[in-house]
Order: sequence, then C-alpha cells, then structure tokens
Amino acid sequence: MKTAKDWPQIVAEKNKRISELEALVKFYEGQFKLNQHRRFGASSEKSEYDQLTIFNEAEATADAKEPEPDLTEIVRHYRKRKRLVNDRLPEDLQVETVEYGLPADEQVCPECNGNLHVMGTDTRREIVIIPAQVKIREHIRKTYACRGCETNACDVPIIKALIGEPVIKGSFASPEAIAHIIYQKFVMASPLYRQEKDWERQGIMLSRQTMSNWLLRATEDWLSPIYDALKETMFANHDTLHADETTLQVLNEPGRSPQSKSYMWLYRTCGYTAKGEKTKYPIVLYEYQPGRHTKYPAKFLQGFKGFLHADGYEGYHALPKNITVVGCLQHASRKFDEALKTLPAKDRNEFDAARGKLYCAKLFELERSFADLSPEERFYKRQELSKTILDEFYTWLDTVRALPKMPLGVAKKYAISQRMYLERYLLDGRLEISNNRAERSIKPFVIGRKNFLFANTPRGAKASAIMFSIIETAKENGLNPYNYLTFIFQNAPNWDIRNNLDALNNLLPQFAPRYCFNPS
Repeated sequence: MKTAKDWPQIVAEKNKRISELEALVKFYEGQFKLNQHRRFGASSEKSEYDQLTIFNEAEATADAKEPEPDLTEIVRHYRKRKRLVNDRLPEDLQVETVEYGLPADEQVCPECNGNLHVMGTDTRREIVIIPAQVKIREHIRKTYACRGCETNACDVPIIKALIGEPVIKGSFASPEAIAHIIYQKFVMASPLYRQEKDWERQGIMLSRQTMSNWLLRATEDWLSPIYDALKETMFANHDTLHADETTLQVLNEPGRSPQSKSYMWLYRTCGYTAKGEKTKYPIVLYEYQPGRHTKYPAKFLQGFKGFLHADGYEGYHALPKNITVVGCLQHASRKFDEALKTLPAKDRNEFDAARGKLYCAKLFELERSFADLSPEERFYKRQELSKTILDEFYTWLDTVRALPKMPLGVAKKYAISQRMYLERYLLDGRLEISNNRAERSIKPFVIGRKNFLFANTPRGAKASAIMFSIIETAKENGLNPYNYLTFIFQNAPNWDIRNNLDALNNLLPQFAPRYCFNPS
C-alpha cells in the first residue's frame, strides 16, 4: 500500500512519463507535417534559408552611426506579370502555303467597275500536327539472268540485287517501328498496353505481345553490344563515377514472390575524364539486379579504380578498397530541410535545423562560385574556403542537443556518421559536392515506373535497363532518341557489329550522323 512517503517518487515517475509522451506527441506531429508536405508541398528543396548567411548575422550588418530613415508612405502599385514564352520552331520546318483571293469575276471595283489588283497581303501562321502515319514498305529484290546463257549455255548465272538485312528476320518490324515503340515507352512513359489501344483506334491490330517480342529481340541483338561498348568506354576514360539505385518489382522471377523488391542500379560519368578534361560524351548505364547487396555494384564495377559518388547507403561503403566512395552533401542538407518542415513556420529561424541548413547552403554557394575554375584551382579554393566551413559545421554539430529519433536528431546522426565520405570531395577538384547527377539520371526511370509499374520477367527487366541506358546516354549527348535508335536499327544488322569492333564503335553516340542530333 502506497504511503505519503511514496508520493514524491510517484509524482516524479508521472512527470517523467508525461515528458516522454509529450516528446512522442511532438515526434508524431513532426512526422505528420513532413508527410503532409511530401504529399501536397513543393518538391524543391530550395528555401528562403538558402539566401541567408550564417557568417553575417544581424549584429554584423548593423551600423549605429547610420540615422534611422524618415517614415514615408509608399503607394501600393501592381505590375502585370508578363508570361515568358519560349516557343520556338525549327527554321527548316516544312511550310504549306494556302492562298485566299477573290474569284476572277469578283475582281471588279464596286465604284467604277475597273479591274482590282493585289495591293497587299495579310499572313496568319499555324502549326499543324499530324498523328503518326503508318504505311507498308515493300522491299522488292530483283533477280537477273542472261538471255543468251538461257538459250545457248548449260549453266545460267543468276545475280540478285543487293538488299539490306532486316532488323528482325522473319518479322514485319521496321527500324522506325521499333524505335517508335521504344521512344513511346521509355521517353514518353507510355506502356505497351496503352500503345496497343492507340494503334487499335487507328485500325491497326498490333498486340503488346508482338511489340514486347520486337523490343526484346532488337535489344538483345543490337543494343546489348552497344551497351557493353559504352561500359568499356566509361571504365577506360573515367576514374570518377556516380551511382544510385531504385526499386523495381519483377512479377515472374524464379524462386521469389511477385512482391519481392528488385533493384535498378544506375552508373554514370562525372563532369571530368581521368585526364582532367571536361567530359564531352557522357555515359549513363542502368543495370537490373534482384537485390541491393554490395556484391551487385562490386560485380558491375569490377576492373574500375577511382572515385564513386553515392548516397549514404552502407552497401557502397563495403566496396573494394580500390574504389573511394564520395558522399552526398545534398542528402545531409535534405535531412535538415525535413527537420525544418516539421516546425511551425514562425519559429523556423530560431532552431538549429535552420543553422544546419545554412551551413550546407553556404557550401553549395561556394561550389557555384567555383564552377568556372579548373580542377586544380577548385581544389585549392576548397582547401582555403570549403574546408574551414565544414570544420566549423562539425564543431557546431557537436553542441547540438536533439533526441535521436526526432528529425533534427536524425539529421545530426546522418551528418556525423557520413563525415568521412562527405569530406572526400575536397580530395580532388574533379569531384562533386553531391550525387545530384545520378539522381537526375535515375529520375526518368522512376517516372516511367509510375506508368508501367513492374516488369514481367528478369529478361524484360534486363532489356529495359539496356534500352534506358541507350536512351539516357543519347539524351545526355544531345541526340534525338528516336532518330538515334532508328540509325542503330538501320545499320547494326548490316555492319557485323559482334565481330567488327570498328563498326560497333561507329554506332556510339559520338559518331552518330548530324540528323540524329536535336536542332540547336
């Protein structure tokens, strides 16, 4: 039975429990606000805190000698915002002219009955868009024989005209048709079942099974060798890469349930080559794997030696020692930004989350000012300026008090645990402060996944990785994906690319003909 002596202990326990519950309520409130922002708020991480500076506080800008200005009434005025129009059409676009005039019997003056003449014209221009046109292309190959030999000789020579190889033997697929289907699916994010319905509305019964077979066959025969050549080129010319990964659901994978998570990995070139020159021909490669284990990037990167930009996933940190992992400060900044968004707007400037965000913003601001420097100059500027701010950031971070599971505590833990990797961009002027290149490159797949949702088989997932790689590499090099794919499918079947290395290299983006490039 409790006595009066037990009351202080009971009250203390109750107060402790109340404090724990209050902290838990704050945590859930923060998570609710963050989830609401993710659902309905702007996705951009830019905020007003990026424009502030932690090194010029209010007291640093104050001037006691400066008199206060007189109060002046400002008349409110409104300015109509002008809409910026960036519409631009190619100069060589075909122009169809339609002229309007009076019939000959109406070209009479209503006053004096004299003949009328054209004194001027008014012109109105329209853009005309015609949906995809479908036609049958018949290849008629002529066979020749000699009339004289037919009459007088025992043997009659038969000569056939030269004809190009089809993209798929025994199929009615054309290079243009396959390129169009790939473009619609992987650039415009239109799944095959939508394309099937669209063809049906035009009176063409082209099933998704047929289209899928075309894509798989064309990828394995012609795009796969180009993918391998791009990978070899990337490793030969670059010792600095970016990597990222995202989930993919594969329904019919042997030994796994349809709900299992598979992954699409991404590897791409950095802004500089191994020689320190700016990258002229960027390469973006996707790879499908059934899991997220370290062994998958280790296998893909076998033979590579150098720096790898990545996020904070521990799987990258277990890669072989010949690969130096460089962290992403954007991820650290994002954690502080999320902590800010869980706070009331009126109080955000007063919290440590704002200060952490400002440190990151200052480092990114410095990087923007270093953009035009050479790698050597950038290296010395980082040692002079960026390193000082990073050291100050971590010194300040040690003084921050936050519960581990609260957003600020999560941000602090991430920044401290990733310090070794986040500071590595200071080692070389070619390295980057973030892994944003990889995140931008993997975004097209994420957008496409929202439409096609899943892959049916591992074979389809691997083919998708190759097609995405060719398309994103083409886009990075300023190529029109449809024109480039058509160029590949027209020439690869006739160039013996599996046995002729020079012919294969001629299909790489840097050797694509002029018509494959986007209008400048």
